[in-house]
Amino acid sequence: MSKAITFSEYGTPDVLRLSEVTPPEPGPGQVRIRVRAASVNPLDLKIRSGLMAGRGPAGFPVIPGLDAAGVVDAVGEGADAAVGDEVLGSTVGGGYAEYALVERPVAKPDALSWELAASLVTVGRTAFRVLGQLGVQAGRTLLVHGAAGSVGVVAVQLAVARGVSVVGTASERDLERVAALGAAAVRYGDGWGERVEAAVPGGVDFVLDASGAGVLPGSVALVGDPGRVITIADMSAAQHRVRFSAATGEHGEDALPELVRSAAAGRLAVPVWRTYPLAEAARAHVDLGARRNRGKAVLLP
Repeated sequence: MSKAITFSEYGTPDVLRLSEVTPPEPGPGQVRIRVRAASVNPLDLKIRSGLMAGRGPAGFPVIPGLDAAGVVDAVGEGADAAVGDEVLGSTVGGGYAEYALVERPVAKPDALSWELAASLVTVGRTAFRVLGQLGVQAGRTLLVHGAAGSVGVVAVQLAVARGVSVVGTASERDLERVAALGAAAVRYGDGWGERVEAAVPGGVDFVLDASGAGVLPGSVALVGDPGRVITIADMSAAQHRVRFSAATGEHGEDALPELVRSAAAGRLAVPVWRTYPLAEAARAHVDLGARRNRGKAVLLP
């Protein structure tokens, strides 16, 4: 037996329990890892609360967690890793655990900490995916709402590296951090549209909303075409004829090795805000739900 965080009903962070579970067995193409770090993502909170229940029934008990990094200790048929390898990737069946299954594992370079390795997976793939879906090209201008958030930070860095002019909205306390990434930093809140227009007189070509802060109507008005606006956070997207980007296998899924190489070389940063013992997963959910974090929260089993 091993330990994992589980929940058997939807609800507040209090539904999360440290439980005894049987370690999973890897299927074809999968590896089982002894988890060294597991990322906590905003989607984990939505799944736990029941907000995503309409997308399919949960087979309770659920082990949350989309991303993990660790050492391979069992290998399924055809898996691209060996026992003892250090890897990272998307989990199958949850990552808040001492042991987890990883599909399509990617080797973890020595230069990458366990915390960063676990943090990179979903936010990196998401940022890569939405830039591809938008079709952002060098010489164009991209507005990123929520540029100081984990996905926003990666999207800004990827876009700047591709020769895209980026303007990012953020809170007052994060403006300097966003500017350091190479973006024109603009304070969010009332009047953000006017401030963006002042910062980029040539206009904005594309908008990525990573904030979910009700900015879609103003964003569509800014670019003049809902097809050039995409959100990963605002469930009202369809009302504004804006695309809601979810993990679909389109773009992004094969980007992880490239993202890992960039991070290991110091060309891509994913801020890690705080680490928690596995048993304190509920506290991590409370902190993220209250938006106390300024970077990734990571569990260390």
